[in-house]
Amino acid sequence: MIKTITKLNTLFFLGLLSNVALSQNFKDYSQQVESASISIDMVAIEGGHFIMGNDQGKADENPAHKVSVDDFWIGKYEITWEQYDAFVYANFDASQFQDDSKLKALGIDAVSGATPPYVDMSFNMGKGSSPAVNMTQYAALMYCKWLTSKTGIFYRLPTEAEWEYVCKKGNTDQNNSLSDIGWYAENSNEKYEKTGTKKANSLGVHDLLGNVSEWVLDQYDPNYYKNSPENNPWNKPSKLYPRVLRGGSWKDTADKLCCTSRQTSNPKWKRRDPQIPKSNWWHTDAPFIGFRIVRPKVQPSKEDIKAYWLEAIADF
Repeated sequence: MIKTITKLNTLFFLGLLSNVALSQNFKDYSQQVESASISIDMVAIEGGHFIMGNDQGKADENPAHKVSVDDFWIGKYEITWEQYDAFVYANFDASQFQDDSKLKALGIDAVSGATPPYVDMSFNMGKGSSPAVNMTQYAALMYCKWLTSKTGIFYRLPTEAEWEYVCKKGNTDQNNSLSDIGWYAENSNEKYEKTGTKKANSLGVHDLLGNVSEWVLDQYDPNYYKNSPENNPWNKPSKLYPRVLRGGSWKDTADKLCCTSRQTSNPKWKRRDPQIPKSNWWHTDAPFIGFRIVRPKVQPSKEDIKAYWLEAIADF
């Protein structure tokens, strides 16, 4: 049963103070969520222009085209089980929260809590600082919404363009051997590993390639690059399948671990879910899917944030 909160916690004001300070000093930081006893390391990424796609790649990576993205922060690591379970098993008692108007100022009418999994979704591959897996894109989006409500700072998933920008700008698949930076089929022992055990790219971001494939915001369209806008492109969702994932995982072969490779979601990832209807929150067959978070340098307006939540969860 989905649980709902309608109050913002007392850390909202601390979040706003932190937001002002960080806007004035654009650098790496650690987002503390004291009430949940977690922290999330964020890396400052200066925006700019780059060539997205690959004319020598697969058909859906064509054509290579010029794109620009604004400044943002991105998670240094994929979201871990420790960080994700703080949301899954959160106490959504209204006593934690106060003043509905503060939620509404963030474009949030309410925050939904995930239904706890009925089996161990780590499949005994490790929890703690290992990447959380098996969540749907909806669940990853709701984690960002929960984190926003806890901190007073807008967090979301990256767009395809932002993800690829970090991968390319950080020379992720250029200056290192793949085995130095990623876990994939040839070296993973058929499981994911703890985050940050491989080398970071030149921007300081770990595990962009391999370990787990990562949800991004976009609807998958193999022809989107042909008409993609240049500035901050986002192919807003219009249907549930397919959505885009990036980076490849511990079970993928080396050819799928590059900055331009695009992967797509699949309803088969819920095939063993006994529920009718099947869960919005969990996959039963995707222990290779995770996510990392992004924070825009400039916090959007209340109206833009509210529109974002509506557009991001279209057709769920």
